[in-house]
Amino acid sequence: MYCLIQNLDTTGSRAPIYGMTIRARAGGHRHPMRVVTRRTGLSADLLRAWERRYEVVKPSRSEGGRRLYSDADIERLRLLYRATLAGRSIGQVAELSTEALTALVRHDAEADAEAELGNQGAPGSELMTSPQAARYLTDCMRCVERLDAPGLDATLRRAAVALPAAWLLDGVVVPLLERLGTRWREGTLRPVHGHLASAVLRRLLERVIESASSPLATANLVVATPVGQVHEFGALVVAATAAAEGWRVTYLGTDLPAEDIAEAAVRTRARAAALSVVFPAGDAALEDDLRRLRTVLPKDVTLVVGGAAASASSGVLNEIGAAQLDDLEAFRAQLRTLRRTRTARALTPGARRAPSPPDAQRRA
Repeated sequence: MYCLIQNLDTTGSRAPIYGMTIRARAGGHRHPMRVVTRRTGLSADLLRAWERRYEVVKPSRSEGGRRLYSDADIERLRLLYRATLAGRSIGQVAELSTEALTALVRHDAEADAEAELGNQGAPGSELMTSPQAARYLTDCMRCVERLDAPGLDATLRRAAVALPAAWLLDGVVVPLLERLGTRWREGTLRPVHGHLASAVLRRLLERVIESASSPLATANLVVATPVGQVHEFGALVVAATAAAEGWRVTYLGTDLPAEDIAEAAVRTRARAAALSVVFPAGDAALEDDLRRLRTVLPKDVTLVVGGAAASASSGVLNEIGAAQLDDLEAFRAQLRTLRRTRTARALTPGARRAPSPPDAQRRA
């Protein structure tokens, strides 16, 4: 289930984190290295090495001599990083144009999706990947037990490089969240362990979302939790999963009214809106909010709902035509179906986007 453990979600509603941005004198934005590392998933050391050896980008300099990167630099670095995650060396892709990198990364994503579908149910397919993920999971738990935040961060970074995104999320992140929740309830981990793990895992998921979600993606998704739902890890995992599937993801955060979610969907021309709901189950206020959201969302925006409290509201979800999903694989299947449907509509003569409901139009 992709709304995972409320016990670890210690911060409640939380505003998005944004790094410092500098306005260049000649127009446009220039960003310091810490913003670039957050948005791309690259470490500062690796970024410097790529610049020195391959001149992958040529940042400008501040008056104090610090590197400053443009939006185009960041997008190119994102694409290079994703190309290397697919198994290519940086030397093989460093000289490609941004357009060629975009096409290459898109092709890789499609090939990965086809391979994953072909491997489902294949004998031994899980056995080939689970030992490696299990080792990372074990190392992560040891770091949490020692309260070793740098070690946990380093282990997760290595896992993110070594494993495909789906295996990272399904084989490391989700089981780690589940184990931490179980240990917390058993009393074998203290709140400080949960706080430490939450902070590091949140950074990892934000990096995955930033580095995998490309502005050039053709399918848009908004992810949030509705009013009263303050546990964000399920939504973060969903956002990271969609980004890894090649969607452009707008992560809105937690505890948002229906009108705000609908406005974001309209402004980003989203194909779907994904909600994570955890607690309490069967809440009448939540069900009213779901009905309200379906009313104000554009008719052609698919509403997807999952999490620990979703099954208790299955009657309402069926009533409003929302897709109820129980795990990440079902979510991936739904995303692929939506993308195929969108492609088919685009190829149909005369097909056009349905108009937005009046409420959402006025707010937009």
